[in-house]
Amino acid sequence: MANPEVGPSVAAPSGRRPDGGVLKGRHVDLEHVEADRHGEQLWNSFQTGDPEGRIWTYMGYGPFPDKAGFLAWLKERQASLDPLFYAFVPHSTGGASGMASFMRMTPEHGVIEIGHIWFAPAFQNTREATEGLYLMMRHAMKTLGSRRLEWKCDALNRPSRRAAKRLGFTFEGVFHQHMIVKGRNRDTTWFAIIDKDWPAIDQAFQTWLAPGNFDEAGHQRQALQAAEAGGITRATSSRPG
Repeated sequence: MANPEVGPSVAAPSGRRPDGGVLKGRHVDLEHVEADRHGEQLWNSFQTGDPEGRIWTYMGYGPFPDKAGFLAWLKERQASLDPLFYAFVPHSTGGASGMASFMRMTPEHGVIEIGHIWFAPAFQNTREATEGLYLMMRHAMKTLGSRRLEWKCDALNRPSRRAAKRLGFTFEGVFHQHMIVKGRNRDTTWFAIIDKDWPAIDQAFQTWLAPGNFDEAGHQRQALQAAEAGGITRATSSRPG
């Protein structure tokens, strides 16, 4: 009888948990969220441009009926270690404009996820927003020594799926009937970057973030090529439409 197939031997990963320290970028800093410091800024950030509360459509929480409720929710997030929440603070305004977290941390396997991502309308699709996500990706893969970085979203959340691909994540499949969120079924789409993908993706980000790639108004000259650099080369046979 033939021996069963097994995976290759792997040295114990150097994966570590983030400590919540500030992640500094050229245009944005990520700070461990604090209700007293960031709460008013975050509340104000999404009051304009989103009267229907669309940024919360695919989240397990929100919209919030009043500031007191939002600040109470944020205070709970501040105390959480997994997920560990960060506020995105662009240098241009000095005010927090969105959040994201490291979550589902299993450093013994070298795996970590970026999730709970929401950005105020004015912050979406900006250089600062992209750089902030890159800071988290780089911290996970380079500083924390992760083997695998995950991104998951509602399969119906087309903007999140597009963002994952643009950032270099590879589509890996759909988990059907994975959750019930706000009383509705959620099929969950899974994406990931693994360590062998990272060097090319990292270089694509460095090229895109270079000062010469932006004009005086801050508009990009060349689009981000992270997907072409890394993730798409590891694509599976099926992709969401």
